[in-house]
Amino acid sequence: MTSAIRTPAHPEGELNVVTPPRGLIAGTAFAIRGVWSRRELLGLLVRRELKSRYKNSSLGFVWSLLRPIAMLLIYYVAVGKFLGAERAIPEFAIFIFCGLTVWGLFSEIIGTTTTSIVGNAGLVKKIYLPRELFPLAAVGSSLFNFAVQFVVLIAATLILGSPPNLDALWAVPLGLATITVYAFAIGLLLSALNVYLRDIQHLVEIILLVLFWASPIVYSYQLVHDVLGGNWIEQVFLANPVTPVVLIFQQSLWSAGDGQLFPPDLYPRLGITLAISLLLTWIAQRIFARLEGNFAQEL
Repeated sequence: MTSAIRTPAHPEGELNVVTPPRGLIAGTAFAIRGVWSRRELLGLLVRRELKSRYKNSSLGFVWSLLRPIAMLLIYYVAVGKFLGAERAIPEFAIFIFCGLTVWGLFSEIIGTTTTSIVGNAGLVKKIYLPRELFPLAAVGSSLFNFAVQFVVLIAATLILGSPPNLDALWAVPLGLATITVYAFAIGLLLSALNVYLRDIQHLVEIILLVLFWASPIVYSYQLVHDVLGGNWIEQVFLANPVTPVVLIFQQSLWSAGDGQLFPPDLYPRLGITLAISLLLTWIAQRIFARLEGNFAQEL
């Protein structure tokens, strides 16, 4: 990829062509500097993403708060009380909302980043700026929605008299960082591929549907262990990057589940997942850098 910019060294308006370095380390450093130098623009893009969701809406961002509250009430009354889910899983509403909070962030980041380049085709074709800003802006808006849902979750634990487990609460930021970086890595790669193959965004929807039911969100890990008995299929289940983060949130915020079974190596698994997510982010960025040179032509 090449980009042309006017520089003070050419007062007559001559263009200076700048070619990003191709080296694995030098190229990554160039991309990081480019994003950092335009961090104010990134903030503007995040605010634009948030405003566009509720454009021409009277309540605006209030809808971000009402939706998770409605979801929590449905699970508490309809599923927990009427359908009797609380007989098998105590405080079922809190249990499932822990998983849904994590899943909502993961799926929203992947979904919005995948379409972020195509959705900003006008800007991509008209001006040069680090293309990574568009997936990052999608991550920023997703984190805002997560923050609203997380506040609702914490408030619900206090109202129901089951406050978070303070001894395990320290792991929540680590879990949040893990799922955010992992989802961004996948989304960054998919955003580039989606420019060349638009079927990617539809394939992602199917994969996310399968991954949702492969994560302990609507059922407990105890049930999985009772059925699989620790065999290799259970190890594959635990290798799902969403699983350790969901379990961390449940262990930290679902105090009614203190007697429930959790994997004994949960924290090492979370650390490994975080390390893998960082590596994937680097690989995804290098592939993204290789593909972005023809974005304008493809769009």
